[in-house]
Amino acid sequence: MSAQPTDQNLGELWNQVTGTQPAPPGWLVLATAGAALLAVLARPLWHVTRNAVTIAHEGGHGLIALVTGRRLAGIRLHSDTSGLTLSYGRPTGPGMILTAAAGYTAPALLGLGCAALLSTGRITLLLWLAIVLLLALLVRIRNAFGLFTVLVAGGAFFLVSWFGSAEVQAGFAYLGCWFLLFGAVRPVLELQHQRRVGWARDSDADQLARLTHIPGLAWITVFLLTALACLALSATWLLQPLH
Repeated sequence: MSAQPTDQNLGELWNQVTGTQPAPPGWLVLATAGAALLAVLARPLWHVTRNAVTIAHEGGHGLIALVTGRRLAGIRLHSDTSGLTLSYGRPTGPGMILTAAAGYTAPALLGLGCAALLSTGRITLLLWLAIVLLLALLVRIRNAFGLFTVLVAGGAFFLVSWFGSAEVQAGFAYLGCWFLLFGAVRPVLELQHQRRVGWARDSDADQLARLTHIPGLAWITVFLLTALACLALSATWLLQPLH
């Protein structure tokens, strides 16, 4: 008899996580977009918030390394918002190319996935999936600052998803989604500036240039077009209820 309430509670929890929630008010969607844009454009804020983009960037490298059969040695996140993902396998070939290309495209594609979930009202599911992804990333982190950063991010998602009201959850989810979409653009522009002044001779774009014999600037263009396309498509989904 005692198992029945437990099964019932688990079923209710599953339905709550996978079910849909009401669309937030239009002012909240616009307010979170404005706040996310400010967090990207304001230099003092960007020095802190860029860590979230780095988590997505390095997570993208790590995920694709595993998917393509490479051995993931570990991920490091640094206090200057840079990061490093180490994987072993063939130094050339499709697996290495996809792994190198995944970093700068990951935040935009992750933002696109978040927008797809939000457009169907699955706010709680988005928050819980974020927790799962951060936990999966946590076991691959190999430095103290990286552990701290991922734990703080995961803790924030957990607290909001477990204790936050429906409006707080919606605001947090939309803010995170907008931030990934806007935040995917600025690092690409910063990378090209660093390459132009000779500060990033071993960047992802330059590694891809050596692997594919396609100029680094062409890869920068791919990164930027991916970010802008994801932003444009996601915006049509997220702003649709306002029309």
